[in-house]
Amino acid sequence: MSDTRERVVRAGIVGANGYIGGELCRILLGHPHVELVAPVSRSLAGKRVDGVHPNLRGLTDLTFTAPDDAPDCDVLFLATPHRETMAMVSRWAGRAGVLIDLSADFRLRDPAVYRRYYGAEHTAPELLAEFVTGLPERHRKELVGADRISVPGCMATAAILALYPLAAAGLIAGRVSVDGRIGSSGSGSGAGPMNLHAERSGAMRVFAPLGHRHEAEVAQATGLDVTMGATGVEAVRGAQVVCRAPLATEVREPELRRVYRECYGDEPFVRIVAQRRGLYRLPEPKILSGSNFCDVGFALDAERGEVVAVGALDNLVKGAAGNAVQCLNIRQGWPERLGIEFPGLHPL
Repeated sequence: MSDTRERVVRAGIVGANGYIGGELCRILLGHPHVELVAPVSRSLAGKRVDGVHPNLRGLTDLTFTAPDDAPDCDVLFLATPHRETMAMVSRWAGRAGVLIDLSADFRLRDPAVYRRYYGAEHTAPELLAEFVTGLPERHRKELVGADRISVPGCMATAAILALYPLAAAGLIAGRVSVDGRIGSSGSGSGAGPMNLHAERSGAMRVFAPLGHRHEAEVAQATGLDVTMGATGVEAVRGAQVVCRAPLATEVREPELRRVYRECYGDEPFVRIVAQRRGLYRLPEPKILSGSNFCDVGFALDAERGEVVAVGALDNLVKGAAGNAVQCLNIRQGWPERLGIEFPGLHPL
């Protein structure tokens, strides 16, 4: 690990034309210790970045760079499609000291599990062990000095953070059911006819009634028996998970609150939201838009011996780009909130 704490880090983004790539551009352009030098896009090479990401008008004159013309960087973010990233890692590894992957290709440790959930053989299984999971709340120590980082999926992040305190305390016994809800941006900027406005508007589409891909990530991270489905909802940004878990023992609400506080009391981007009154009594993704927060909460059904854990986040920020920058901050030894302090908006 080279000591880059005292100098500006040169960053590139492969797939900078997509929604996650755009969020990375937005965050890195405002980061005091990062210079964005290579927003890479094969299809848009030579075109202005703010032509695709109009929220960046007046902030940058950068144009997209063709892959072959990209300069060497200190850190390279791979905002590239699942199944394609694993084929390009070796190529980009020689162009940057640090790789932060936002695809699914290096999230799962077992190639057989990857094949089951993504329908393809993993073509670089020998590299899986090199990647540290980019979830600071669980892997902060490993991220210090890590040169290969894999950022979890958006709904997986929300579910892991909602369930982990309960799992770590041994409070769950039996299968956990995770109900995920996601806005249309979760399909990416290249989504097909299924996500045309005429088809998506007004719909609550159960696109994965069972066996959603993030199921494997949640099981891997928590050690729980997990089943997961997902629904597309009438929103652009935002992910929310509602996780129903059978309790291993009788427990009262103050004990559950203590378990969450002990786990997340010092975390800069996890807030415990479980209130009896108010409009936002449990985690709600709407007020998290643009922020790097993940809100987690719970509700107890003592009569049935069940706890409902809820998690919410902005799928493009804490669910992707913001989490990646948080990992970079930790890796470099910078303050963890640097460049990702935005709290979200209300009303919205």
